[in-house]
Amino acid sequence: WTMSPIDDLVAGFDRTLKTLTGNMPSTRPRPGNEAAEIQMTTSERQHAAGLMRINHCGEICAQALYEGQAFTAKTEAAKATLLQAAAEETDHLHWCRQRLDELDAQPSVLDPLFYAASWALGAATGLAGDRVSLGFVEATEDQVVKHLDSHLQDLPEEDQRSRAILQQMREDEAHHADAAIAQGGEVFPAPVKNLMTLVSQVMTRTTYKV
Repeated sequence: WTMSPIDDLVAGFDRTLKTLTGNMPSTRPRPGNEAAEIQMTTSERQHAAGLMRINHCGEICAQALYEGQAFTAKTEAAKATLLQAAAEETDHLHWCRQRLDELDAQPSVLDPLFYAASWALGAATGLAGDRVSLGFVEATEDQVVKHLDSHLQDLPEEDQRSRAILQQMREDEAHHADAAIAQGGEVFPAPVKNLMTLVSQVMTRTTYKV
């Protein structure tokens, strides 16, 4: 039995609602659960929350990108790869949301806007063909790994609960990048990746506080 375009839309809409409302399930225990919650100053807590808000929004965008790419994928193999990556990253979304709750912070109010923009970008990338679409996954994950590296350096030193989450996310993102290339993705040139860096900075700067 093959899903029709209408089935795809309904299933995608359901995943969208779950993503934006924080109801996506986690399949793995959250890293860092065993670490003690430390006392942080108000500024340290706000900074940690701002970084986790950025990462949570990044995972919102990742879900939307994968959904858009899968919707316009040319082959069932590429579609399956994209949806599998999205499913694996729901853990990240869940973990970041839990950590925000622990830090008495809210997700970004801009999440729906970034979701819509990312879905459209993903769909457009998918229309360009599976090699480009999978290459875009690698290029995106490359950007995410760099963001995570900077956040790991920037977190309050003692915040091991947040740090453990970001370290596991980094490992998973690097794996997704490698898998996309192994599936036949096209490696994007450096100027394209540099442009993607500039675009991603819009998200990071706006969602740090809101």
